[in-house]
Amino acid sequence: MRNLYLTIALSFATAAAAAPPQQVEIGYEITGNGSVLAEVSQRLEHDGRSYRLSETWKGMGILALRGEATRSSEGAVVADGLRPQKFEDTRFGRDTLHVEFDPAARTATLLRQDQLSFFWTLAFAPPRDVVTASVSDGKRVATSTYRAAGRERVKTPAGEFDAFKLVKRKDNPQDKATEVWLAVDRQYIPVRILVIEKDGTRLDQVAVKISPQ
Repeated sequence: MRNLYLTIALSFATAAAAAPPQQVEIGYEITGNGSVLAEVSQRLEHDGRSYRLSETWKGMGILALRGEATRSSEGAVVADGLRPQKFEDTRFGRDTLHVEFDPAARTATLLRQDQLSFFWTLAFAPPRDVVTASVSDGKRVATSTYRAAGRERVKTPAGEFDAFKLVKRKDNPQDKATEVWLAVDRQYIPVRILVIEKDGTRLDQVAVKISPQ
């Protein structure tokens, strides 16, 4: 029994050591083939037991007429990441999407993510090799697998980071490609996300400001 308690304690200690600051805000810029499409702000607040994530998206250039969009995710901080309980996605001209997760469900943490929590859960439980996650957007649940692609220096307007890179597995040629960079020297927060659509369009979400520094 003593060994069991020790194992649990070490698990939570590891999660606490890996956790981002209790409050952190990242400003991103999204470009499409080099043209600015949107400004995004994501804010994380947590106390080691519960968390809240909020996002504001503002269209720029050809997407300016789409106005602003907001998303939020809240739930529990556990030893293996973030366990969402509620997700909401509000966009102009569309019904608000909601996801309610059963807090008592025994589903593995990575298999009960929402679109906002997924990359942030990796900051609380940094991956080592292969990551398989199920992510809900309020309409459907998509399961994807990412593989570790090693360490890489990544330059962003917010700074240059030693990053851990993940690459999404493509199950068929028509799947879009996704690459993610988590800043190792900033508690694995996501500083760049690159999506390449099947038509070749490159959507690059890059950190331009991180608060606190």
